Amino acid sequence: MRQLDESGFQIVHNSDNFDAGTVLINTCGFINDAKQESIDAILRYAKAKKDGQVSELFVFGCLSQRYMSELRKEIPEVDGWFGVNDFQRIINELGGNWREELYGARLLSTPSHYAYLKISEGCDRLCSFCAIPMIRGKQRSRTIDDLTAEARYLAKKGVKELILIAQDLTAHGTDIYGRQTLPELLEELTGIEEFKWIRLHYAYPASFPMKVLDLMAEKKQICNYLDLPFQHISDKVLSKMHRGTDRSDILDFIRKIRNTVPGIALRTTLLVGHPGEDENAFSELLDFVKSQQFERLGVFAYSEEEGTFAAKHYKDTIPQNIKNRRVKEIMEMQMNISLNINNKKVGQIYNILIDSREGQYAVGRTESDSPDIDNEVLVKDQNNKLEPGKFYRIRITGAENYDLYGEIAGKSSGIL
Repeated sequence: MRQLDESGFQIVHNSDNFDAGTVLINTCGFINDAKQESIDAILRYAKAKKDGQVSELFVFGCLSQRYMSELRKEIPEVDGWFGVNDFQRIINELGGNWREELYGARLLSTPSHYAYLKISEGCDRLCSFCAIPMIRGKQRSRTIDDLTAEARYLAKKGVKELILIAQDLTAHGTDIYGRQTLPELLEELTGIEEFKWIRLHYAYPASFPMKVLDLMAEKKQICNYLDLPFQHISDKVLSKMHRGTDRSDILDFIRKIRNTVPGIALRTTLLVGHPGEDENAFSELLDFVKSQQFERLGVFAYSEEEGTFAAKHYKDTIPQNIKNRRVKEIMEMQMNISLNINNKKVGQIYNILIDSREGQYAVGRTESDSPDIDNEVLVKDQNNKLEPGKFYRIRITGAENYDLYGEIAGKSSGIL
């Protein structure tokens, strides 16, 4: 987007109005639902092009990388198909001028006060169900110097919350430094005073660098929040998934996390319906969710992905209705867990980062919540005192399953 902007293009992000001359669609090819969403978007804009509403249509990203030849035949209205690393080729195709000196420069599609920082690309893990290594390739870390430079650029742009992401956050540095360097990167990033929150997403449970927990306990800027996709707890299923960990390791790891960082919010992702998950294994997973009381949790149903180990070596014999039922059971349990956790927050005062406004409410988040996927705090603010992008002291006055309600604490404005 920044490269296009520098080449003189006007960019409209996520428009459904068919009012752009040229449309670029970034796609996902990870699971069936995401693939279908991407295909639907392509077909919608292909029709708009056919009807003369847009002049050019280009598609890039994971789905295009994975199924380019098939898609090119099926949807001839698309003018160009590009993979996941073809940014320079896209700019050239559009008639722009690629500028190497802009590497790391950004146009934010998020609100100006938070941004995602992708610290590496690709993954060396061999989880049986996952197609990401086939699409994104091997682990390719960005240097700490490059990442720090981009982070400083974002800080100057007004970013207060930096969210670190990668396919495998904890493997950063193993390919270029020969060691896990996430702790070293965090040391550098916490030296940038403008960042009030630094959040960690997609940390692989196996081989986790434990110094990260010490830093989290020591550095106030690092959110007491950690996203760890455990996927399952049954040893039989974990073995079939090739997760490199087992039940005992996971339970011991969770104990260490909660002991080292009291009050941490743990987010996890689970996968149900993987080949080998019988009713006993699923019951074990239900017990795991009930006993661990995760603050944040999401569930996916297994879908067979072409080219993966699971697709080649296992039979997908579990009916879709059984998978859907298992997803529903876990999410119903988690909904009650989330409500109980939220109810305990009523009467407490938290630092809240305001993201937006909705009618009479200012909408924000606690340190325990990441944008878009976690809880929100709705603060009654009829007089528009609370500004997006600023922190306030908010007392929680009410709770629902996935939302909190609050008011400014005390008579002061509450600005931090």
